Amino acid sequence: MTPPLLRRAAPLILTCTLALGGVQATAPTAPAPVEPTSAAPALVVSAPAAPVAEPGANLRGLWIDAFGPGLKTRAQVAQTVVDAQRMGVNTLFVQAIRRADCLCLKASVPTVTDPDLEKNFDPLQVITTLAHARGMRVIAWVSVTGVGNTAAPNTSPAHVLRGHGAQAGAASWVARRPDGTWQEGRDTWLDAAIPDAAAYMTEAVVSLIRNYPVDGVQLDRIRYPDGGTWGYDPKTLARYRAETGRAGTPATTDPQWAAWKREQVTNLVRRITLEVKSLRPDAWVSAATITYLTAPRPGDLGGFARTRTYGDVLQDWPAWMQSGLIDLNVLMNYKRDTVAPQADWFNGWNAFALSVRDRPDGARTALAAGTAMYLNAPDITAAQARRTVQTGLGWVGYSYRTPTAAVYGQRELAAQGLKAIAAALGEPGMPLERPLAWTDAPPTVRGLLGRVTGTATPGGRAVQALQQGQVVAESVTDVLGYYGFAALPAGKTEVRVSGQRWADTIPERGVVRLPNLLVRDTPVMPVRQ
Repeated sequence: MTPPLLRRAAPLILTCTLALGGVQATAPTAPAPVEPTSAAPALVVSAPAAPVAEPGANLRGLWIDAFGPGLKTRAQVAQTVVDAQRMGVNTLFVQAIRRADCLCLKASVPTVTDPDLEKNFDPLQVITTLAHARGMRVIAWVSVTGVGNTAAPNTSPAHVLRGHGAQAGAASWVARRPDGTWQEGRDTWLDAAIPDAAAYMTEAVVSLIRNYPVDGVQLDRIRYPDGGTWGYDPKTLARYRAETGRAGTPATTDPQWAAWKREQVTNLVRRITLEVKSLRPDAWVSAATITYLTAPRPGDLGGFARTRTYGDVLQDWPAWMQSGLIDLNVLMNYKRDTVAPQADWFNGWNAFALSVRDRPDGARTALAAGTAMYLNAPDITAAQARRTVQTGLGWVGYSYRTPTAAVYGQRELAAQGLKAIAAALGEPGMPLERPLAWTDAPPTVRGLLGRVTGTATPGGRAVQALQQGQVVAESVTDVLGYYGFAALPAGKTEVRVSGQRWADTIPERGVVRLPNLLVRDTPVMPVRQ
């Protein structure tokens, strides 16, 4: 089947900062929606009959965050893996890159500066080795655009904010509001529309795939911050004016401005995915995605465009799924069944995601629902997990460090919470009643990655991919001149861009990296009279 034109929409993943006993803890989601404050009994929802198994249906995962015990010493890592195995999960989403720093020694970003981190210890390497020995997969979880927190700054001179922080003038890569302010709470974010920042983020993710035997990566905080008021760095505004021909400073409510910023984040997702797949075609590329408030009806993409997910945090994850830019979508479906109408929100987002998982090349994006164990009692978490798997999604819990609301509220110890949640999820009929293997390969990615060079304005150039003389996909170059496709039919393919052509063969699985295409922009000479 011929894929349609790649959608130039935008993504975003969000992460909320949670205060735990004075320690900043980052959860892989937006703040749990808590507008309805009146408690109500959990809603009872009938799940449909179990569907045919899909690529992510057997996923049983656990997020391991880096803001408390669990990853900082050899003993902690060993205990984390043992606890996860006892719990019955088969995949660990391990926070590797936290705030432009890594709980590892071989990434392109510096190691975290944390006095609790054991000296000369590589948590990512050790946990991957131990988990693999027990049959568990490891996905390296990355905060892409979230790079700093003023309460706990990284002190390495190599950290990105040393040379490109808020006080770096024209060298700053920080996302800003219209008035120039840059902090969201205490957090600092990079602007995905700044070319050097986008290149930096891409290399950070790819360095993990290059240097560690992880089973994939998960993109978190790949977005602008909440509020729809970001992107006003002078360099970003200058790019926007040059590319759109619009003058002045766009209003925060300007839909064209929002669409342009969405495009920048989608370009970043595309670049990361194709770079990863060109190195390791069978590595999973996952995203932790936003599910704010009420879900659209199944299949209603117009309704999705009216959600906060799309309009506020500028994330178009259905487009990522349908164009092959992610293999696995883990919904950050953080809801509390005991607060009406959050049970309906939870079920609605799962149903919507299932309705948009199909790709035009016949493949399907794997799906899982991430649930907020830290907001719920064990029986509620178990009920949400059961509803999730009964509808054909995998399940991931947040988090190992805060497995219950009582642990999060410091009313019980983490060990007590882990025991309680393991018991609830392991009861008859619950998702962890018996061990499951998750050995699926990612959905097939067939594509190409290339770049236009030799011109001062490489971005915004139309790119066509042709097979047997017919156009099968179209896109445009990003600001650095990169272009690519992730869901092409296999076979001989010709790329055309700015008068240049290149032919290559798309494999059954994998991404072809094309040579740079040199473009010379010839100035128009005045005609002599």
